[in-house]
Amino acid sequence: MMTFTEDLPAGFHAETNPPFLVERPAQQRVPFVFNSPHSGDYYPPNFLAASRLSALDLRRSEDLAVDRLFSGVVALGAPLLRARFPRAWLDVNREPYELDPKLFRERLPGHANVHSLRVGGGLGTIPRLISENLPIYENPPTLDQGLERVNAVYRPYHDALRRMMAQTAVEFGFAVLVDCHSMPSAQPVQNHANRASRPDIIVGDRYGTACNGEISRQIMQGFSDLGYSVVRNKPYAGGFITEHYGRPAKGLHAVQIEINRALYMNERDLELTDGFPALCGDIDKVMAQLIAIPDAELPAQRLAAE
Repeated sequence: MMTFTEDLPAGFHAETNPPFLVERPAQQRVPFVFNSPHSGDYYPPNFLAASRLSALDLRRSEDLAVDRLFSGVVALGAPLLRARFPRAWLDVNREPYELDPKLFRERLPGHANVHSLRVGGGLGTIPRLISENLPIYENPPTLDQGLERVNAVYRPYHDALRRMMAQTAVEFGFAVLVDCHSMPSAQPVQNHANRASRPDIIVGDRYGTACNGEISRQIMQGFSDLGYSVVRNKPYAGGFITEHYGRPAKGLHAVQIEINRALYMNERDLELTDGFPALCGDIDKVMAQLIAIPDAELPAQRLAAE
């Protein structure tokens, strides 16, 4: 059970309803850590009451069941950190204080990053909008309520992720973070009747700066060999987590995987489709190949070097 140093926001309880969980193997056998920061599906009642959107609309921003898609990595010997809170409530793939001046009535603290592109798009640490530019709130949170989410949930989440990476690096000599996400099947454009389709898989490594290139190549080749269309870094090169935790020169590597939602779910009613079990199996195959890299192909010192 995770330890929280502050009172949790309403709706969460450290023992009975924690905001996030770590699924661990009996013994970690590989230098990999997996993270699913956007698959949380517990929506606090007071958040739903404050929103102008339906629960279904709010859930459209959720990386539905991504934690389940990657759950097989635990049996492979790797830990999996998964959020239970929704990204529409708090986005941990942002800086801690990417705060939106259009959301909060109060004056923001001087250390808030109010000028980032993500804040400009309404997608800060406390999002103002969800996909399709839909405003979330009828009654926006106060600044104190927003900071409560950051202090009581965001910070413990990243503390847990940092510990997982540090412990892995100490034990194995290096650590690889795989940040797991899903994406809408079509790219929104101004003319909604002409939406551009996306590939099946996008691998993001911040244009080669967040991890050893062999990691990205292995993931891309694994999915490609199974018949998936795969691209690198476009349009998703990796967010704050990939950028922040990827320090190859220090033996810390981070890579983001985006899965096309049409492969496993109905994007209208958010129901899983018959493609879900097959995709789970294919992800297990690719991750098993990826996890075998250090022993089979890349000595630790090569992974730890950039």
